[in-house]
Amino acid sequence: MDIASGSALVDETAAAIRAKIMSGDIPIGAQLRQAELATMLGVSRTPVREALRQLQTGGLIEVVPNRGAVVRVPSPWEVREAYEVRAELEGLACERAVRRITADVLAELRAANDTLRELGGTSHAGPGPAPTTLANDRFHTLIHEVAGNDRLAKVIREINEAFPRNVSALVLRDDPRHREDNIREHERIVQAFADDDAELARREMQAHVISAGEQLARWYERRSATVFRG
Repeated sequence: MDIASGSALVDETAAAIRAKIMSGDIPIGAQLRQAELATMLGVSRTPVREALRQLQTGGLIEVVPNRGAVVRVPSPWEVREAYEVRAELEGLACERAVRRITADVLAELRAANDTLRELGGTSHAGPGPAPTTLANDRFHTLIHEVAGNDRLAKVIREINEAFPRNVSALVLRDDPRHREDNIREHERIVQAFADDDAELARREMQAHVISAGEQLARWYERRSATVFRG
């Protein structure tokens, strides 16, 4: 195997492990055993080992004494800081998107929110992201796409990918009040778009993201003490 192909395999392996962590197929606090991952992904242990190092550098996993590599449990303060930054960026995306929004985009945003309303309280046992996660992500990424700034969208995506996405779905599923607030906040954002009010769209999105970050941080506060850390 030459260096280039080996590097590509490590990147692909890291991406596959990351996807399983982000979807919750590999939960927070879980041990990451090289032999099991190699069998699961159909590769040797060498690219798995290098992929785990890559993910450790990115902060998604950590090495714990007597346990080895585990999926890292984010600190609540990390979540709050990240979502504070994300709120500003997504607010900017909304402000930019108001000038470019179309009736079709508004309809798609409403459809994504309808999916959240219909499926928000349901459990998801299958592999991959929950339908609610996909719907919620689509609501936000559609705005990022319409905003027309690839660098802005990339930075927002990097912040999102710092935390397992399935946890956000669990927070919404397990808290009916927060779930309803989330849906209403989306509705206000869409209405601001419909009214061509860029400043209101920005403020509504900022408040929405800060609220989501606070709920997520509280979830980690409640769960961090119960996750077996060695």
